Amino acid sequence: MLGASSGLGFAIASTLVKEGTKVAICSRSEERIRAAALSMGAVEGIAADLTAPGSTRSVVEKAIAALGGVDILVINTGGPPKGGILEVSDAQWQEGFQSLWMGAVEGIRAAVPGMKERGWGRIVLVTSSSAREPMTGLTISSGLRAGLMGLTKIVSDEVACHGITLNAVLPGYHATDRLKQLGIAEDRLSAQIPARRLGRPEELGALVAFLASEQAAYITGQSIVADGGASRGF
Repeated sequence: MLGASSGLGFAIASTLVKEGTKVAICSRSEERIRAAALSMGAVEGIAADLTAPGSTRSVVEKAIAALGGVDILVINTGGPPKGGILEVSDAQWQEGFQSLWMGAVEGIRAAVPGMKERGWGRIVLVTSSSAREPMTGLTISSGLRAGLMGLTKIVSDEVACHGITLNAVLPGYHATDRLKQLGIAEDRLSAQIPARRLGRPEELGALVAFLASEQAAYITGQSIVADGGASRGF
């Protein structure tokens, strides 16, 4: 489980642990990831900066060593900084590309060979509803995450015959610290959402746990939005 020291990642990993899954988690801060692993009962906490090339592959390889293999890979990364096209720097674009895009590619390539050998695997990309409906000011996130829907579709076709599913979940606004970082008022957001509330992190955790289960074996190549009905497109 990538990016799991707090927020949605922590909720997803905690749900998987409660379901009886042996989980290895990662985040940038060694102190925070060790504390998170202890709190939820994860087997391993791995510190890694996912904006560095090769870091995601290294994390998955360490998880394979710690767990004896990886049957479920959940790829989750923190959101890139806010800003319009003239405000974000080239370096920020490169960091976003590495963590959001190449991190997904590295993780998939590291995990799939073992999954193919065992004839079973589950890969879930945690992206954002901004992949389908771009959000003002989230230029890097909206631009890069949209491409992950295409990656989900093409790679799922390639691995389906090996008993491996690959899906993306696209969370909308959930009650996490990310909203505070973006300076968005929760009450204003809730009024714009048909459900009239923000999502609860554990609700997304339950969705990911289902997609990672045996019961979801016939669901693959999908990009599933969880946003309380806020997205207006089909």
